[in-house]
Amino acid sequence: MSEQTVTDFFWRVAEIQLRDESVSKGTMMGFPCLRVNGDFYASADYRTGDLVIKLPAERVSALIDAGEGDAFAPNGRRFREWVAITERDAERWETLIDEARLFVETKSK
Repeated sequence: MSEQTVTDFFWRVAEIQLRDESVSKGTMMGFPCLRVNGDFYASADYRTGDLVIKLPAERVSALIDAGEGDAFAPNGRRFREWVAITERDAERWETLIDEARLFVETKSK
């Protein structure tokens, strides 16, 4: 999938998130991303087409163990609170993006 196609898919899925004033667009490591109150919570890796989201470490491990996600390890360094979701399904992405946003909002309070 091309960079533009992945980016377009991510922004279409994220459209509902952007209706909230506390959510903004940005970039994270050169990837399009969503921020809530300035904190990153979801991104799209245009190289792989994966959704990359921030969740509690236990949830990340559970997704990886269930075969529903891969460790997010740019440059070989694993981020324990980030997971890459390889399946490109809009409904699933929306659900996981919501979950990530709630986690980041709660964590920053």
